[in-house]
Amino acid sequence: MTRLIFLISIIFPLSLAAQFPEGDVIMDKIDKNMSAKSMIHTSKMVIHGKRGDRTIESKSWIVGDEKAFTEYLNPARERGTKMLKLEDKLWLYSPSTDRTIQIAGHMLRQSLMGSDLSYEDMMDDSKLSDHYDATVTGEEQIESRNCWIIEMNATDNTVSYPKRIVWVDKDRNVPLKEELYAKSGKLLKKTELFDVKQVAGKWFPMRIVFNDMLKTGKGTEFVITEIEFDKEIPEVIFSKASLKK
Repeated sequence: MTRLIFLISIIFPLSLAAQFPEGDVIMDKIDKNMSAKSMIHTSKMVIHGKRGDRTIESKSWIVGDEKAFTEYLNPARERGTKMLKLEDKLWLYSPSTDRTIQIAGHMLRQSLMGSDLSYEDMMDDSKLSDHYDATVTGEEQIESRNCWIIEMNATDNTVSYPKRIVWVDKDRNVPLKEELYAKSGKLLKKTELFDVKQVAGKWFPMRIVFNDMLKTGKGTEFVITEIEFDKEIPEVIFSKASLKK
């Protein structure tokens, strides 16, 4: 009897674990679904502040995870503000001062225009598999969608969030919820992803709600109004000269 109990204690957990896919396999599927050679999108960022809501509209041109250019279109006070990312460097142009400054160091952790996103969040376009190991820890339904729960732990110290827990749609390979943690284990941010649509063969969330857990606001919505994948983008856009044009 003792031998039987011992065998069951070994076989039963193994049989449960076998039901879950490899975390790195799911992470690769997310990368393939969410990444593209290039991306052009228009969007609006709705900041739910203590004194009411603010909406900021912009257009972005992105190539891989190394180049990105964003121009802010509305409201009038933000119009003409531009951001340029080249690899791990970020520049911001302000038309009110006619100055270009580099955002670096601790400034990258500051809020972007009072939102729940930081400059670091805006720069984070790299593939998950480049910086994390992943383990599937369970499954759960979100809005009637069956999801894998994946715990991701950083493999290097270059990332903003050493630990992430992600709920991934099993069929569409797109995250529907995410929790972002500090090295200490403190929960820093939550994101929820909605309005998933198929665009050019990719499943993509058209609305993302960010909540900075260290702030007392009501969160920030990032809504994509138009998006195109794998379009040719002129190289001249990704230059510091474009910031003042």
